Amino acid sequence: MKPKIELLAPGGDVEAIKAAIIAGADAVYCGLDTFNARNRAANISFDQLVGIIRLAHQYDCEIFLTLNIVILEQEFKTLMKLLNKLVNTTLDGVIVQDLGLLYVLRKHFPTLAIHASTQLTTHNAGQIPFLKHLGAERVNLSRELNLREITTLAEVGREHDMLLEVFVHGSLCVAFSGLCYSTSASAGNSGNRGRCSQACREEYETTESGNNFPLNIKDNSAFFDLPALIEAGVYSFKVEGRIKGASYVHTVIDSFRKQIDGYVETGELTQDGERLYKVFNRDFTNAFLRGDLNQSMFIDNPRDNSKNHLVDQLKAEKGESISVVQIHDAQQQLQIDKQQINASVDDKIAHLSIEKIKLSLAFASEQGQPLSLTVTTEQMSSKLASAEQQTLVLHSSSSMLPSEKLSVDQEAIEKRFKNINNANYELISLDCSALADGLSIPYREITTLKNQLLAYLNDGIEVIPTVELPKLERHPKVAVKADAETAQPQLSILICDEADVALAQATDADIYFKLPDAYKRGCTKYVEFFKQNPRLIPWFPPVLIGKDYDAALNILQQVKPELIVTNNTGIAYHAQKLGVKWIAGPFLNTTNSYALLALKEGFDCSGAFISNEINRQQMKQLARPKDFKMLYSIYHPILLMASRQCFFQQSVGCEKPRIDNGCMLSCDKSTSIKNLKGDSFAIDKQKAGYPSIYNQDQFLNMDIVDDLADLFDGFMIDLTNIGAGDRVSPDKLALIKQFEQLLQGNQNVKSELATMVPESTVDQYINGL
Repeated sequence: MKPKIELLAPGGDVEAIKAAIIAGADAVYCGLDTFNARNRAANISFDQLVGIIRLAHQYDCEIFLTLNIVILEQEFKTLMKLLNKLVNTTLDGVIVQDLGLLYVLRKHFPTLAIHASTQLTTHNAGQIPFLKHLGAERVNLSRELNLREITTLAEVGREHDMLLEVFVHGSLCVAFSGLCYSTSASAGNSGNRGRCSQACREEYETTESGNNFPLNIKDNSAFFDLPALIEAGVYSFKVEGRIKGASYVHTVIDSFRKQIDGYVETGELTQDGERLYKVFNRDFTNAFLRGDLNQSMFIDNPRDNSKNHLVDQLKAEKGESISVVQIHDAQQQLQIDKQQINASVDDKIAHLSIEKIKLSLAFASEQGQPLSLTVTTEQMSSKLASAEQQTLVLHSSSSMLPSEKLSVDQEAIEKRFKNINNANYELISLDCSALADGLSIPYREITTLKNQLLAYLNDGIEVIPTVELPKLERHPKVAVKADAETAQPQLSILICDEADVALAQATDADIYFKLPDAYKRGCTKYVEFFKQNPRLIPWFPPVLIGKDYDAALNILQQVKPELIVTNNTGIAYHAQKLGVKWIAGPFLNTTNSYALLALKEGFDCSGAFISNEINRQQMKQLARPKDFKMLYSIYHPILLMASRQCFFQQSVGCEKPRIDNGCMLSCDKSTSIKNLKGDSFAIDKQKAGYPSIYNQDQFLNMDIVDDLADLFDGFMIDLTNIGAGDRVSPDKLALIKQFEQLLQGNQNVKSELATMVPESTVDQYINGL
């Protein structure tokens, strides 16, 4: 039996979506001008969306809408208006990042299919049932995974009836998607809000290894890996590119369509992929998929590589002696080819229409007969390139009877039917000339007739009534002492060095111990460590892939601590199953009350760190669930991005040609890079940690202690020294004492803390999202 394979195309504007449809996409994902993670794309209006859905369905193509950003509390009112409109379209699915939106969709809009965005950083077996429980029916996996890891997750997906998407072409983020805060911290924007300013594509001062674009990674392409992905169990092959134009989308989708169809028919790959080099590209790599992370993944040019590829081809064919004239002629021909591609695509999509369907309504009445409504619709069929007309007659259930007081006349009809104009239909005629005077039926039957009309216009689907979110309950903090009216925020401390366990003797604060990202096979070290130090609260990192997830899960199962903090939803899923109390860590980036409810009601979560990306006013709107702690990190290094790739190869150089498990476990280098504005960024690699880049300033928020002490149960300080580079860190014991004094209301320590942490910022708390 031929496998079912979905080719999922990007659509940044109407022309690109048309190009994807005509090129043979099985589905297209696109965004409106709000609530989507590609603000730089042209995007579409709601009326255009409805027309696009209609056009796509003529070609058996589905449309998915991207709502893939974190949502702020005050936005849910506007979001609900949108969802109430979407639920009455034939949209095929919504792509979501925010856990609060997942909660709202599942609870109030069960007919909308939910897809988990790649922004949810899904990479291990526990995250799939976690997302399934929240209502997702498919998930877009992290782009960093290799074929073996994808195959394992596909088996888990089948167990939980979850479809898997994998990106097979387009731009790559060097950072883990959903865990990049580079523009949030440095430019006041956020990749989690669709405003990424692409710091990874920026030019930096020339590094020791001679690179000016040390973070710039080649584009992804699995064009020749399709058989392996099919064998792995991937359902949807997703192409990136919502800021690309129609010619790019058509070329890439048409190439993949031919490659997929050829392979399914013949068992062989039939396309050479050369067309992919004629549209925008940064050269291509499939190194993540192959699990071969090497220096060839980077390219010191963030712009279009088409001309460079052409020159390389010529040199390969004719040798290094190729003349300047030959190169010029070839590049001129490439430009002509690109123009021809544009003209060809424009011609192919010219006849595709998303115009509204023309609607005519004609009413007629006669004594003793039902009220009749003749509905005539006319729309352009893009497939047939002609207009199609359909007629339907609806009747009231009661017969028209004489009435001296009420009459079903033109005024009564227009009052109820004139507003039928909507995103899908344009009412061009409302004919009441055949209505007899002085006749009536119960007005509720006119409403019933209108609902029948709306259902017909909605492809036979009954119109779903408007949903309003119930008012959130705001529960008080749980006092630490039974006789206390309010609970003073408590201090908590994050450490990662076993030597720092001694700090426990000097404080009553909760102490979290940060577990590593990577482990040796069969690692049992931390099981014994936590059993010997029961006061320590395990802190699980955001990324746990493959064997590292298995090792972290084993720690959870063997130790069974009273409480954990986890930044990984796969660990959260199993903590709830084991009956272990858990707190959502700051890297789950919680920004609204519905996310808190999703965690509390869905997974018995005990509390959550509130996102450091939102500001004071945005936090004040949050509503605490019952018996739920709200926490916040007031002092920590500012992570800009973490990567599975190595940042040292392009900065200071490395003798290793590729990354292996030994690199993860043993490398602990640090360096820095500087952009052309003179801003310096620390590159830090802890043993058993992912390569990461940090802001030059530490985050230090003393204001929140005065501003929102009544909102938070606790404030955390990070004493791990991760990301400090070669800076001298303040004395940890002294820091603890100063922060304890701050939480007790001693204003005098603020100046001392500012002196101890001279390079600090609180911009995120001021700017918000």
